[in-house]
Amino acid sequence: MHKLDHQFINNEWVKSHGERRLAVTNPFEETVIAEVTAGDARDVQAAVAVAAEAFEGWQALSGAERAAYLEAFAEGLTSRREALVEMSCRNNGKIRAEAEIDLDDAIGCYRFYAAQARALDARQGAEVAHDVEGYAAHTYHEPAGVVGLITPWNFPLVTSAWKVAPALAAGCTLVIKPSEVTPLPEQVMAEIALEAGLPAGVFNLLHGDGEGIGAPLTRHPRIDKISFTGSNVVGEKVMQAAACGTRGVSLELGGKSPIIVLDDADIEEAADWVMAGIYFNAGQICSATSRLLVHEAIADELHAALASRIDALVLGDPLDAATQMGPMTSARQRDTVLSYLNVAREEGLTVLRDGTHRSLPGKGYFVAPTLYTDVPVTSRLWREEIFGPVLCSRRVADEAEAIRLANDCDFGLVATVVSGDARRAQQLGRRLRAGVVWYNSEQLPLVQASWGGFKRSGIGRELGPWGLAGYLEVKHIIGPVLD
Repeated sequence: MHKLDHQFINNEWVKSHGERRLAVTNPFEETVIAEVTAGDARDVQAAVAVAAEAFEGWQALSGAERAAYLEAFAEGLTSRREALVEMSCRNNGKIRAEAEIDLDDAIGCYRFYAAQARALDARQGAEVAHDVEGYAAHTYHEPAGVVGLITPWNFPLVTSAWKVAPALAAGCTLVIKPSEVTPLPEQVMAEIALEAGLPAGVFNLLHGDGEGIGAPLTRHPRIDKISFTGSNVVGEKVMQAAACGTRGVSLELGGKSPIIVLDDADIEEAADWVMAGIYFNAGQICSATSRLLVHEAIADELHAALASRIDALVLGDPLDAATQMGPMTSARQRDTVLSYLNVAREEGLTVLRDGTHRSLPGKGYFVAPTLYTDVPVTSRLWREEIFGPVLCSRRVADEAEAIRLANDCDFGLVATVVSGDARRAQQLGRRLRAGVVWYNSEQLPLVQASWGGFKRSGIGRELGPWGLAGYLEVKHIIGPVLD
């Protein structure tokens, strides 16, 4: 069993000031595989201090110089591929295929922002066109400063890459707090930083929970920006903390995303995309398309196709190549999802598939893939993020009703449209209030495109050039034209 009672500060593993310890579990075996420190405000103080000291030297490097370190992160992840895939399966409960996708996404993210860092050099000093004779104005992009990064438990290595890579590319120094639920994969980032010779203080990793590390980090006056991915409840607390000192904040929060299946859709293709949108990672994904809006003319046929696929899903050991869906990442999350199933019974929802239709593995924090049909829009299951393998379906009469119900939501992260006419689907996507809309496709996050949502789904964007811009400040230098 690992004992993670040290923090990575200033390129050294130092013993945490925190006295509390937190158990880290294997969600399939239901065994404790590590103990991690809950952290302490003194750990935060030490990490932020060295990050602030390292900032001037790090920002002075060219983008090309910083890019070399980002390439080293990509190479370090690549060289540890098998070990990291296995670690994600054991600590997170991901099936092997999903863990492999995650690792590839993280590697691609570091490589993309290495290229963005190199391109940043060419953008510095760009002349601004204006109409004031005798004066020149030039644009510079400078790092936001010392940033605090807080990542969730559902996609370790991926969400950290989405934050660490652009922050380093921009010239920021950082303190990152991985989730205390899945801290093991993120350990590797500290190892790679040392191997790559990253300057001391640029990258600091603190283990701990919200009380020990999260709250002190978001309140620290020397932190210039906080980037948080997680629940709305915690995100609002982060935003309140960042308001003190008027510091920057970006939030990637919840979702209750729709998938619209139109009357001309191919049933088999639609069923495959619906399945992928809700049961990937056992539904523990902020972009899960958990609200199915299907045209009434094909609803029964689609529901039958989904039921057949749900019955065929193989639940089991994440390390077994035959497994198609693993357990919930924690007992706490399993119990949260089960509480919603109790609500469904109280509300009298019509269930097509749930745990009564299949047997679950003898161990592990499993929830059976579940499908409710004809769910009222007033149902809590229709309106609240469940973060589990629970799909709610509702029939619609036409496009107008589908759009109205899809947009009648507190969130606006993603959406999917399925139609036999790709142009029709693409045009309908323009009418949806969501940050990312797929049509006739599985969920395909592109590192070159943005990620983020409307309404309560968050503030700001990650990925693409927009992700880099989130860690940059714009400066203009204006004065008489120089000879």
